[in-house]
Amino acid sequence: MLRDAPGGVADWRSAVTILIVDDEEIVRGVLRDMCESAGCAVLTAKDGKEGVEAFREHAPEISLVMLDMTMPHMGGPETFQAIRKIQPDARVVLMSGHNEVEAASRFVGKGLAGFLQKPISLSSPYGKMQEVLD
Repeated sequence: MLRDAPGGVADWRSAVTILIVDDEEIVRGVLRDMCESAGCAVLTAKDGKEGVEAFREHAPEISLVMLDMTMPHMGGPETFQAIRKIQPDARVVLMSGHNEVEAASRFVGKGLAGFLQKPISLSSPYGKMQEVLD
């Protein structure tokens, strides 16, 4: 889920490719639109299995993966591991409705690039992308 936030669209811009893996169509769509408005190319996947397939196919061009924690077919932890087997230094930002400590604790020491708390404010992805990519 996404929620409104004061401040509107950030001025940050980047020409990187981002893979968004989330089972909620509305979340994928809004994040895709936000990333595209910042100049990014975007790939989307509706679950972990699709996400791993997309990453395998496009790994050299993907700069960042935005990954939901809880999805059907293959959850966030399994998807993260599969992506890291393909590219050990892949940058992955976890998105979850669980609190950061609880959700990210499953990834301690595994190189998670960042965390976005759901519901995601409309300004927080820009800050996280800038932090991870710059």
